[in-house]
Amino acid sequence: MLIGISPLLSPELLSVLYRMGHGDEIVLADAHFPGESVNPRVIRADGLDVAGLLDAILPLFALDSYVDSPLMMMAPVPGDTLDPTVEARYRAAVDRYWPKTPGIARIERFAFYARAKGAFAVVMTGETAKYGNIILKKGVTPLGH
Repeated sequence: MLIGISPLLSPELLSVLYRMGHGDEIVLADAHFPGESVNPRVIRADGLDVAGLLDAILPLFALDSYVDSPLMMMAPVPGDTLDPTVEARYRAAVDRYWPKTPGIARIERFAFYARAKGAFAVVMTGETAKYGNIILKKGVTPLGH
């Protein structure tokens, strides 16, 4: 273990976060997401929820300030309804570290899968909330951090 680094972050996930560059994206996927089908770099974080991982990642990870929204979630399929507490939990974690971040964008299901295919990595979590996936776009680490 390391001082100041959450024990939720595995060595593999820390390595991926470190190697990502400005504009690279990482998917924090729920337990239902077809991670292995859409991306060759999958990291397992079974048993962890996405909000907890956001709290572990965001102190170390600048979000991209050069795009309209560095955070994307899947839009519901017609006929489905969203549980607003899911996005609220994620936004609470974001606001603890990057409160000036624009709102979370919602993108169509297959567009989300296409984004995940091009992402740097997919982290498969134990999150069970429906539509519990989120994409983070990495920014430039501020000077002095």
